[in-house]
Amino acid sequence: MGLDIGFGGDLVSPNARGWDIEHGDAMSLDGLRDESFDFVYSSHTLEHMPDLAMALKNWWRVVKPGGYLILYVPHRDLYEKKIELPSRWNLDHKHFFLPNKDEAPATTGVLPLLQRSIQGFELIYLRVCARGHTITDPLLHSNGEYSIEAVLRKEQR
Repeated sequence: MGLDIGFGGDLVSPNARGWDIEHGDAMSLDGLRDESFDFVYSSHTLEHMPDLAMALKNWWRVVKPGGYLILYVPHRDLYEKKIELPSRWNLDHKHFFLPNKDEAPATTGVLPLLQRSIQGFELIYLRVCARGHTITDPLLHSNGEYSIEAVLRKEQR
């Protein structure tokens, strides 16, 4: 059984439970037991969280040992095509992301963020997803994929 955070009514898989705004704060996941899900999946939700570390700690908290955290966030240079907030495409975005490096003040590196925020994980992969992406004009919304995907496995005790 998995948890799909920010699912918007379209679950990632039939064996997932959805968590969206009507279920409560996605940063805290109040009411969910520790280590209760085989996987936690979040697509294009982390960038909306005011406190990235708190969100990741709680998302990680509900993953069972041996389970997975699957994150999908917009890549700053493919989606935003700019380095400063606010987002041109979604005014609720509070962060921009790059795969491996922080660039203050608005951009967070996914790998450094994970390393700072949670412990006891094996990084299965971290990759840029850009299939079908052809639009480089910063004033036009991107096509195709424009994201960073990270998959982590929680270590067994």
